[in-house]
Amino acid sequence: MGRELLKISKDSGIPLVGHVAFGLIDRGTNLIQVRPTSLCPLSCIFCSTDAGPKSLRRISEYLVEPDYLLTWFKWVINRKGLSEVLVHIDSVGDPFTYPYLTELVRKLREIGKVTTISLETHGFLLTERIIEELEEAGLTRINLSIDAVDAELAKFLSGSRAYDVNRVIRLARYIVENTSMDLMITPVWVPGLNDREIPKIIELALKIGAGKKAPPLGIQKYEAHKYGRKPKGVKPMKWYDFYKSLKLWEAEYGVKLILSPKDFGIHRARPLPKVFSLYEVTRVRIAGPGWLRGEWLGVARGRSVAIVGVNNKPPIGREIKVKVLRVKDNIYVARVI
Repeated sequence: MGRELLKISKDSGIPLVGHVAFGLIDRGTNLIQVRPTSLCPLSCIFCSTDAGPKSLRRISEYLVEPDYLLTWFKWVINRKGLSEVLVHIDSVGDPFTYPYLTELVRKLREIGKVTTISLETHGFLLTERIIEELEEAGLTRINLSIDAVDAELAKFLSGSRAYDVNRVIRLARYIVENTSMDLMITPVWVPGLNDREIPKIIELALKIGAGKKAPPLGIQKYEAHKYGRKPKGVKPMKWYDFYKSLKLWEAEYGVKLILSPKDFGIHRARPLPKVFSLYEVTRVRIAGPGWLRGEWLGVARGRSVAIVGVNNKPPIGREIKVKVLRVKDNIYVARVI
């Protein structure tokens, strides 16, 4: 891949709040996103984060030491004052590239305030043994992205000839039939490419018995992100048309497809306080190379900051002046001035 792998531990001094590619994300609810890794084995042609071996924009990948991640997790939920917390392990890659995944799930489950632990994956690295280990560790639900049941189309969408959707479907059945974990099928609808596959995926989810407790399906709308992949000739659907189609399928198949946070027990909760103001000018210490080309990784006020607008190697340890461009959800982006 030609990218640097940054292993983030307590000794690194890199905070685990502030960056979109690693650590913890609080969006002002009782659900905390946990991102232990940015690596991915696939290069899905619609990927919003340009993940995988074919990435053209990434210059670094991140891997967070599990105990350091847990320390920050406890700090976040205590600072938010949560008595019950939902955990969603996701990634700008795939969580199954994380070598300590089972350990992480087990230690999160041991925290008394954690009630639900879910995980998002395309299933490429999934096996029966890992499924069993995750169940034993305390995982509640696997959100499994199956974007086509046609084998050739699935390979095309995944950006990998090694991707075998039939194998992933067998593992989906295994989760339902052999574990207490829940399963939700979460395809990305890419208009013009897998339109005919979405009804087949709905039928598959219902046939295998997905959704023991949570909804069986979470159909995702393709969006053209600034740094994501944009399949040739594909234009994002309008939200009106997307929901209109979901409503028709709800009536046809008798299943709920238009979902809300309440379906998962998610509600508003006190957010972490912001440590920067939008458009503020401040100083940031350079801690390492950035995630994407034209970025550095910075640290200030106990937060990580993505520094954009640069084109040379990071002067690690130096303090520079920046202007803050983003503060939403405690994810910070700043530009050198």
